[in-house]
Amino acid sequence: MNNPSFDRANLLCGLVFIGAGAFFAIQSLGLELGTSFRMGPGYFPLVLACLLIVLGGVICLQSFRKEGEPIGSFSWRGMIFILPAPVIFGLTVRGLGFVPSLFLCAFLACFASHKMTVPWALVLSLSITVFSVLVFSYALGLPFERFGPWTRF
Repeated sequence: MNNPSFDRANLLCGLVFIGAGAFFAIQSLGLELGTSFRMGPGYFPLVLACLLIVLGGVICLQSFRKEGEPIGSFSWRGMIFILPAPVIFGLTVRGLGFVPSLFLCAFLACFASHKMTVPWALVLSLSITVFSVLVFSYALGLPFERFGPWTRF
């Protein structure tokens, strides 16, 4: 009997999507759903969760169409540099302000790649920060402090 061949990475990804969608669908059921014409606070999250479940199902089905590459080693470097970035942003944005916090987090996240160098990380972080300030502060007019009390001497 032949072993069935499938793409383990896609199967795992699809199952994660289904699990996350199911979690958020269950959570949204605790809110008022309303109707399509008078949406309650739980309606849109439920629709998005259902779409995530469907997408996960499609990815799972696609995983059985062809054999994929074996799952490689776990990327610890990515986890170490990317996961703390939003936490650091949340902890520093009130004190440092939007500009320094965003620059710091972008700079930290850059080093998730083995190929990143300090000069390129500085350029990329500065570009992300300038773009974000232009979009969120000037174009959208969001009311936040660009520089916080920790940066005032």
